[in-house]
Amino acid sequence: MGTLRDLSGQELRAYRAELSSRYEKIKAGKPNIDMTRGKPCPEQLDLSLGILTVADAGHYRAVDGTDCRNYGGLEGLPEARRLFGEYLGVGPDEIIIAGNASLTLMHDVLMRAMLFGVSESEPAWGRLSEVKFLAPSPGYDRHFAICEHLGIRMIPIDMDENGPDMDAVERLAAEDAGVKGIWCVPRYSNPTGVTYSGEVVERLAAMPARAADFRIFWDDTYTVHHLTDHPKPLRNILEACKSTGNPDRVLLFGSTSKVSFAGAGLALMGGSRKNIEFTVKHLFYQTIGPDKLNQLRHVLFFKDMAGIEAHMKKHAAIIKPKFEAVDEILARELGEKGVAEWSHPQGGYFISLDTPDGCATQAVRMAAEAGVKFTDAGATFPYKKDPRDRNIRIAPTFPSLGEIRLAMEVLAVCIQLASLEKQG
Repeated sequence: MGTLRDLSGQELRAYRAELSSRYEKIKAGKPNIDMTRGKPCPEQLDLSLGILTVADAGHYRAVDGTDCRNYGGLEGLPEARRLFGEYLGVGPDEIIIAGNASLTLMHDVLMRAMLFGVSESEPAWGRLSEVKFLAPSPGYDRHFAICEHLGIRMIPIDMDENGPDMDAVERLAAEDAGVKGIWCVPRYSNPTGVTYSGEVVERLAAMPARAADFRIFWDDTYTVHHLTDHPKPLRNILEACKSTGNPDRVLLFGSTSKVSFAGAGLALMGGSRKNIEFTVKHLFYQTIGPDKLNQLRHVLFFKDMAGIEAHMKKHAAIIKPKFEAVDEILARELGEKGVAEWSHPQGGYFISLDTPDGCATQAVRMAAEAGVKFTDAGATFPYKKDPRDRNIRIAPTFPSLGEIRLAMEVLAVCIQLASLEKQG
């Protein structure tokens, strides 16, 4: 067929009528498919059911004798810190094991920064006239929501196949003391699927920053979420920061939300020992200790990194066909039409799709009216404002394979209709 722009006026009218008929037919079937969030499907959650029974009445003590039923242990169990320190790429004394959500940790670190700063030697951010964060975009909407909630001004940074535009990052960090940090999802970035190159990691670690308390918020949430047996390597950011004389620059975050149970996993925060001690000092006033029984269950269930990696291969076997189905349907429906480009991630939870400028909002709205919900267009940018109104985030993990095929057909039809209307 070729691109839509190649069609004559009569051909366009006929094709538009065909698309409209398909749309109305699908809409009449009243599908109800939710692809708004990157959630694990029930089959993935079933893989971890053993966590519920691996600890019994005879297993409630940690290796150091700690009674996990009682208070205490702000930094987490020793065996949990060893295992998940390796998971996050830090030492056992450079990690805190907390509750179930890394988002909570990130929110709390920023909230504490506003009240107390991020170190003993620097002022609270909330005392400053303005605090700014660099926001690689498209990016994770919940990161942006935290900044907006706390009144932290976000500066969008373009993303490419290697990560954020480092020329822009370096310039802004070096010239403005109000720029206090940057959000990073370094492996299988949400939603583009990009893994940061070694050069990007090195530049982030070494770059001059006018703010002495500049922090990299390194959300390595997809560190073991591969869809291939040969994943692209990711340079260790803490090691890079230490080697360039900036050991306190990075705060690492992760969780087992998409490894074990999304609502009952473990949240992780890593960093230099100085950063860990500063955080624990403030945690003293917030909690008397985390759920150590859950930490013990996870260690008993996974045992070691080899156990986690074997477990994640089972996850990949479940969700990889869903990613392949998205690519298959989009290629069939849109591949030669000239109205969409999309990512081909090697891991993570999302596919990023770009429509022609000015078409994403309408395509998402039409899909919702037909019974298929996607994340709102614009949500992957600060303040929900995609300057080109073109990015759509696809989250294929939760729906069934049949639902994904139908959802992609709906999306493809809606993108074409929106593009034709824009084309005039």
